[in-house]
Amino acid sequence: MDLAEFPEDWSSALVVVAHPDDVEYGCASAVARWTGQGRRVAYLLATRGEAGIDGMPPAECAEVRAREQVASAAEVGVTVVEFLDHPDGMVEYGLPLRRDVARAVRRHRPEAVIVVNHRENYAPGVLNQADHRVVGQAAIDAVADAGNRWVFRELVDEGLAPWSGVRHIAVDASPRATHAVDITDTLAAGVRSLRQHRAYLEGLGPSWPEPEVFLRAAAENVAGRFGGRLGVAFELLRTS
Repeated sequence: MDLAEFPEDWSSALVVVAHPDDVEYGCASAVARWTGQGRRVAYLLATRGEAGIDGMPPAECAEVRAREQVASAAEVGVTVVEFLDHPDGMVEYGLPLRRDVARAVRRHRPEAVIVVNHRENYAPGVLNQADHRVVGQAAIDAVADAGNRWVFRELVDEGLAPWSGVRHIAVDASPRATHAVDITDTLAAGVRSLRQHRAYLEGLGPSWPEPEVFLRAAAENVAGRFGGRLGVAFELLRTS
């Protein structure tokens, strides 16, 4: 099935992922397009990725990866990067996580929310990681929570009024993609963004594909269903 054009009738977005590098291995090139058009994009990360580098102690790793994430975001025009500090590798679906994301949605008041893949797979035979599934599903649910004043009532006490202005919910790297964003002019920015994760990439080892190779292959794969244009694909769950 061909991929439709991702809607661009919005001015602000919140990208919710589990770890540093999730955006960069997914939709950073699309984010570069959006910020280049003057749209406001913020990142919300459930963890600091402290369990992501085998040879680095978690406390040190958290500092390094958070710093790399901020630098990575800057490469694609994002200056707001927030961390929820849930435990990397052990994120639990539940009310605390939903509340944290709903709080961020109310603060940022986005029209579009982009979430990490919550499906069981990335592709047939390629299993997804537990944190991704948990954070993606919680973020989807938190959009509704953010709009209901009687859910997480303490948020109103914090001065955060309900926000029901999210018009689009989209899943990055979903195996059920329906739409795509043309990144012909912004793939290079996405590559630069991924390259900022220097310590993480080094930890992956020399056998792991170089950022340009990995991201270009993914974009060319999307192009086969997107009129030949390099793209980032999304599953659009809701649009209004």
